[in-house]
Amino acid sequence: MSASTAMPDSAKKTKRLDLARELGMSASVAIVVGTVIGSGIFRVPSTMMVAVGSPKVVYAAWIVGGLLSLFGALTYAELGSMRPEAGGEYVYMRDAYGPLWGFVSAWTWFTVAKPASIATVTTGITDVLSALPQFAFLSSKMAGITYAQYLAIALTILISTLNYFGVRLAGIFQVVFTSLKVLMLVGIAAIGFTYSAGTWQNFHTSIPPSHSGFMIALVAALWAYDGWNDLTMVAGEIENPARNIPIGLIAGISIVGGLYMLMNAAVLYVLPAAQVAAAKSPVSAMTQIALGAGGAAIMTAAIALSMLVTLNGTILSGSRVPFSMARDGYFFSALATVHPRFRTPSVSIATQAVLASVLLLAAASFKELLELAIYSEWLIYMIAASTIFVFRRREPNAPRPYKTLGYPVVPALFVLASAVLLYKTFMEGVRNSLIGTLIILAGIPLFLYFKKQKEATAAN
Repeated sequence: MSASTAMPDSAKKTKRLDLARELGMSASVAIVVGTVIGSGIFRVPSTMMVAVGSPKVVYAAWIVGGLLSLFGALTYAELGSMRPEAGGEYVYMRDAYGPLWGFVSAWTWFTVAKPASIATVTTGITDVLSALPQFAFLSSKMAGITYAQYLAIALTILISTLNYFGVRLAGIFQVVFTSLKVLMLVGIAAIGFTYSAGTWQNFHTSIPPSHSGFMIALVAALWAYDGWNDLTMVAGEIENPARNIPIGLIAGISIVGGLYMLMNAAVLYVLPAAQVAAAKSPVSAMTQIALGAGGAAIMTAAIALSMLVTLNGTILSGSRVPFSMARDGYFFSALATVHPRFRTPSVSIATQAVLASVLLLAAASFKELLELAIYSEWLIYMIAASTIFVFRRREPNAPRPYKTLGYPVVPALFVLASAVLLYKTFMEGVRNSLIGTLIILAGIPLFLYFKKQKEATAAN
């Protein structure tokens, strides 16, 4: 009998490729900072001012929103360091509540949240560019599709291709351009603080608040802080995850909070409450007042750069969720493919790009995309954060490289805040929230199909 004939079947199997751990501490922090700071800081200050009418109360909303986001980061830091696998919430919900709940989480990210987030970011970039005369053509159509939609799809494909060619390359892009983003935001704040006609008296101005009040301002702030959880989705590619996941989450959200406080202070130094409320983008209005006509070009560059980095972080993280689910045997096996050279979830990245492009062709507006994304995301945040209580009770002696500061109060407050935001988002956009809910529920029969297939394979 030859050696090849005697070789057992297990030895003949090709060893399964895994994702490469090539994201260090700087990349971990940059994923959080770069993904969180997108269009929110430019869009929501006016909404917040209209809701509460007072700069001091606006600041209170930013502080509360920042603290609640930090509570979420502290909660996820324990979960992520405990289970440093690709997939983030999918892994936590799978292990705490069973594979059906894990599937619901991953299915939500795959079909709704991530494609909608990608489409929201790219649509936001085209909205910003279309405000300039040089990009007026974006509103024109070819074959019934606007050039803005073509550009959004092109950006989706471009950044997806970058991610296809390696997580190290995507990480370098994230670090470099997040650093530029931070420097640009600090520079814009400096422009405001050095404006000769600026005054701290603007902090004492006010307008009559709307009936919606503090809760709407808080929801807006939480949206601006959204995206910090993306780091846990790439946990399988982070070097020394026990150290770098907690540092990335906590340091990242702290940097974001500091930058948001700085930017809002600069805006209020230049603009009184009434002008903040009236501006579509108070940061843009502040820059144009301080610099004149040249301010528009600077702000366009800042917003576009900010959102491009957010796009990279969103594509990087989102593609790891269906990959992880497929690796467990609960989704199409092709999505579990690891590129033999680039060590990336190549099929998952490409599929995500296609779904986002389809959504860009089908959706009507930034608002619709945003409502679809926010509702589905916060549903997952709420359930995933609650798993920390399950693991503490079920696995009290399990290794925990990081333990959540302030447990159990901190995670409980975050779960409560998630529930409130979920309710508010649903009531503000009932139609899109119902669409999101139906898509999520549609995943249950699919889970049952894959579960049956997996059981049949195991039986053989």
